[in-house]
Amino acid sequence: MAIIEITLLSLSIILLLFLRSAHRRRPTSLPTNWPVVGMLPGLLPNSHRIQDYITELTAESGGTFDWKGPIFSNMDMLMTSDPANIHHIFSRNFSNYPKGPEFNKIFQILGDGIFNADFAAWELHRRTTHSFFTHPDFSSKLEKTVWDKVENELLPVLDHSMDVDLQDIFQRLSFDTICKLVLEYDPCSLSVEMPRIPCEKAFNDMIDALLYRHLLPECVWRLQKWMGVGREKKLQEASRAFDEFINPCVERSKDETNGFSMLASFRREFQTASTKFLRDTALNLMLAGRDTTGATLTWLFWLIATNPSSEEKIRREIAGEDWRRRFGVEESRRLVYLHGALCETLRLYPPVALEHKAPARPDDLPCGKRIKGNARVIVSFYSVGRMESVWGWDCLEFKPERWISASGRIKHEASYKFPAFNAGPRTCLGKEMAFAQMKMVAAAVLHRYRIEVVEGHVVAPRDSIILQMKDGLRVSLSKISN
Repeated sequence: MAIIEITLLSLSIILLLFLRSAHRRRPTSLPTNWPVVGMLPGLLPNSHRIQDYITELTAESGGTFDWKGPIFSNMDMLMTSDPANIHHIFSRNFSNYPKGPEFNKIFQILGDGIFNADFAAWELHRRTTHSFFTHPDFSSKLEKTVWDKVENELLPVLDHSMDVDLQDIFQRLSFDTICKLVLEYDPCSLSVEMPRIPCEKAFNDMIDALLYRHLLPECVWRLQKWMGVGREKKLQEASRAFDEFINPCVERSKDETNGFSMLASFRREFQTASTKFLRDTALNLMLAGRDTTGATLTWLFWLIATNPSSEEKIRREIAGEDWRRRFGVEESRRLVYLHGALCETLRLYPPVALEHKAPARPDDLPCGKRIKGNARVIVSFYSVGRMESVWGWDCLEFKPERWISASGRIKHEASYKFPAFNAGPRTCLGKEMAFAQMKMVAAAVLHRYRIEVVEGHVVAPRDSIILQMKDGLRVSLSKISN
């Protein structure tokens, strides 16, 4: 008995000394790289707040952190929010960072669309999309599509209920809009009845599953996929919902080759394209249009509702507009303060919070790190917007004024400091379209309603590759007499 007690006492003393030594070695919150399991024990309790966790790790490591996964898991990754690294990866050494096989495995559901494409295929995708956005008729089509949605569906829905989930409403609005632009089809998901459209809801299941493919060992999510369980089951169901929604639109487009839609443009450019290729192309464009715009509008209205002084400045700006006629693209360009508020929203809550990169060949980053070919690099757009060294001591505050020059014009920041629309050759082609659409929607809503977040409603980011709100945005509306 005495031997057992002595042994237990000895083990307790050894454990105490180990923990004390570990505590002395780690004055920061950086995770320990344990034998076998790596830094996974530090990740697990933070998996529900992954964006803030990455921000803390990179902030305490000078902007770049080497994260070590469990042995044999292939989960080692370099996390960075260093603007110099972002400029190097996305611009200066762009050719060494194709999407590559690892990215395509994770984002397999997107198929042969622009997000997965590299080299000649990517250039053709981009050229065709750019041609559509710069077409003389595009601006008027965008304006009519957005304003018809606002006037005939968004405002009646808001009038019908004074207590709503703005995130759900903005997702439906942007889904209907992008479907009209891409497919020349309006699913009417935004209406007083608020119908359930499986394809529209499938986007949420997809973006949740894709984040977890970044966090789990490949063998784990592949096993889930084979067994048809967990998030992989939802991803398979989402893929079927996309097929059932998009494929009939692709078939109809065969008879509409002279129509003015993105799908018609791609069918003309890729004359021998298969139904699957056109489905993939449409899905990529719908993802870009539905989730990014809807998420940004949601965060904007939360930030406005919690910053009354900024709200009043926006209201004064839009009060000077003539609301007796359609408020369009040209009118939206005059809303400088609202534009600054959107930029500030995108800085703090970029819709695409992180991006996965892998160098084709070994590379030396500006921060001094050398990385192997095919190493996993996680670039955190969310974190760079919260770096004091980049944005100053007030980097966590919502200040639209930081985007407005002394002459009253919008300041333009380098994309490696403000990568909300990506950076380098892959910079988002729909940037101007997104700003016009969001300003038209935001101005129309703020002109007619005052908005308060429902008391007790907690706002937190959702665990997904798109920075949505976990439980939506419940607000109370009160109509303004204009």
